[in-house]
Amino acid sequence: MRNDRHTAPAATRQAQPTETMVALIGAGPSGLAGARNLQRCGIAFQGFEAYSDVGGLWNIRNPRSTVYASAHLISSKRTTEFTEFPMDDEVADYPSHRELTRYFSDFADRFDLRRHFRFNVRVEKVEPVRPEDADTPWRVTVRNAEGALESAVYKGVVIANGTLSEPQIPRFFGQFAGELLHTCQYKTAEQLKGKRVLIVGAGNSGCDIAVDAVHAAQNVDISVRRGYYFVPKYVFGKPADTLGGKRSLPRWLKQKVDSQVLKWFTGDPVRFGFPKPDYKMYESHPIVNSLILHHLGHGDIQVRADIARFDGHTVHFKDSKQQDYDLVLLATGYTLHYPFMEKALLNWSGMAPRLYLNIFNPRYHRLAVLGMLEASGLGWQGRYEQAELVARYFHGLDVRAPAALRFQAKVAGPAPDLSGGYRYLQLERMAYYVNKDVYRRTVREAAAVLPAAVGQGVAQGASHAAR
Repeated sequence: MRNDRHTAPAATRQAQPTETMVALIGAGPSGLAGARNLQRCGIAFQGFEAYSDVGGLWNIRNPRSTVYASAHLISSKRTTEFTEFPMDDEVADYPSHRELTRYFSDFADRFDLRRHFRFNVRVEKVEPVRPEDADTPWRVTVRNAEGALESAVYKGVVIANGTLSEPQIPRFFGQFAGELLHTCQYKTAEQLKGKRVLIVGAGNSGCDIAVDAVHAAQNVDISVRRGYYFVPKYVFGKPADTLGGKRSLPRWLKQKVDSQVLKWFTGDPVRFGFPKPDYKMYESHPIVNSLILHHLGHGDIQVRADIARFDGHTVHFKDSKQQDYDLVLLATGYTLHYPFMEKALLNWSGMAPRLYLNIFNPRYHRLAVLGMLEASGLGWQGRYEQAELVARYFHGLDVRAPAALRFQAKVAGPAPDLSGGYRYLQLERMAYYVNKDVYRRTVREAAAVLPAAVGQGVAQGASHAAR
């Protein structure tokens, strides 16, 4: 990858009538995957990105970015990268946000994707022109770089604005008199300097920030409601997610073997004060961070129970203990957020939209969502495969391919089981969780039978992948 910083060019309008184009919302990893695959299938599209450049949340200069200065991938580069655009060998095993910003910039340059996007343009509303028609075109209203509203009609819409931008803020009894922040507001450990800090939630971000905090804060506690499985980033000197046999184990055996292997490398987190998990391994997202255990073992961090209530600077916990703090940092995750579209249009039910393969609305043919899924080890290639399926399906609809019409019938339901037999925790962040092996196999099989139009960029992509 190049090391020079790219300055995004001014957006140019498409000369083609919008009614013949697909609107693509977002230029983060999923949006770039969408752009690349629409390009490969020869589908005209107009991209919209609220920031001035690509990269989504990984571009820390983006005001909507929720990454912090110490943020790195929790999966290794080889299990995360786009297959047709490998990361350079000199890139770290677990790249920082700086390396990832360059990677996405270079990806956009390599396949000439920026020219398809209008930057500094925020989508305000997406609505069907004919709500009762499954083949309806879509009216997209945006606020342009000058602040004025514009509206145009497109034949389809692909939503790829990400899942980690709208903070999930729990309600607490009482009032806290100190600083109350969400991790989306955290950027550097300087914000914690000299303070008594309580971090609420031991997800991957919470544990990362707790490790940051020990070098700056006066003291650091972490409040948890349940137990966790902690995965080291390295096993036998190699990224942990690159190890494993060629043959996959049955679910029950993999859970048993892997949980035992974890105890060999990280010990039992219960001895550090964490509750014993009330679920089996892989039934919730694992915590890829062994440094938190290192600091717990050295007394740098203390585990606290769930919060009962606030009273001024005092936090009362459900185990009847209490402690005073200057700052409470909520590592409580994010909620799905598609503010430009009515929930009913996305077939929303309960905690998340109910979409076929987490992509397709069973009611509307040319409406798709990219990136609305989580899975341990899915990587960006899993999202690229989503985008390939969308592009092939949309192309198949355009040419009335029999395979596309058969897939259209499948989208109407019933939806396949994508859990791989795992009983995922009934949490909001797990509402769109899938088993990566089952999911990728299902998506690839669906795409394989759909027609692939040869669009611009196919040959150069193949050439790059063969390097």
